[in-house]
Parts: sequence; structure tokens; C-alpha cells
Amino acid sequence: MKQYTKILSAFIIVALTSACGDTPGQRAVSGGAIGAGTGAVGAAVLGANPVGGALIGGGVGAVTGAVTTKNQINLGN
Repeated sequence: MKQYTKILSAFIIVALTSACGDTPGQRAVSGGAIGAGTGAVGAAVLGANPVGGALIGGGVGAVTGAVTTKNQINLGN
């Protein structure tokens, strides 16, 4: 159960930080980068393959960033 909590926490972080940027493209890139980093670290902590974690996290972050608008998640300047 502890592993699932860590995974869920990582995806929540990705979702909350993926909308950094003014355009959907910018948010997709920043979300992908943040998601890849979060996924790699999360996978390493859980004893899984960090490359796979980076791919999954990057994909989730990029999609989340692309489908959100600037007004939905605003982390400031």
C-alpha cells in the first residue's frame, strides 16, 4: 500500500505543476520535463526502472500540460 501512495503522490505533483507556460505547447513541454523527473525519481525510490518511470511520468505530464489552460492552474510568474 505504501508504494501506491508514493505513486499517487508523484502523479498529483505532476498534475499540479504541469501547467507552467502560456500556450498548450509550453505547458506540454514543461509538464513533460517535470513529469519525467518525477517519474524517474519515483521509480527509483520504488525500486523500479527509472527510465520507464521517466517515460510514463513524462507522458502524463505532457498530456496534462497540453489539456490544461493557463487559468486552470496558475503557479504565478
